[in-house]
Amino acid sequence: MVFLMKRLNPQQLHVKFIQPTQDDGPINPRTYTLTHSDSTGELFLTIGPDYDRKQISGWYTRLMRDEVLAEWREGQETYELHVHCEVERGIGWASMRESIFRRELDLVLEAFRYGDQGLYDKKPSLDDSRVIVHFHMKKEQNDRAEDWGRIGDYV
Repeated sequence: MVFLMKRLNPQQLHVKFIQPTQDDGPINPRTYTLTHSDSTGELFLTIGPDYDRKQISGWYTRLMRDEVLAEWREGQETYELHVHCEVERGIGWASMRESIFRRELDLVLEAFRYGDQGLYDKKPSLDDSRVIVHFHMKKEQNDRAEDWGRIGDYV
């Protein structure tokens, strides 16, 4: 299944790189921190060697916990993109928050793929990398990890 920028508005995506990470590498360590503005619909993506703690430390973000974090990990045969959603750590019922994350994940993955285009231009084989989405719950035994296809499906 291929998503052809059905939802992402590139003008509303703001991308920032944290040194030493460049637009074309390295792959590991490489993380993504994605937040958004409810009022404007703008998306803010930071790509760096670690999560952008400053970006997620504001009172609203800490209260809502609706940021999405991701990281590249080496798999058995290729890299995997692991995406993390905090389902039970913000405002709202877990089932409601999980449904919102699920509804918006296509957009989130499009933003990761589009915002990091330089990396895929240099290493096109990364498009075959699996996307593993982790839904984190307060009780670890309720945590789930799901395969959401290839990152190249979100071009």
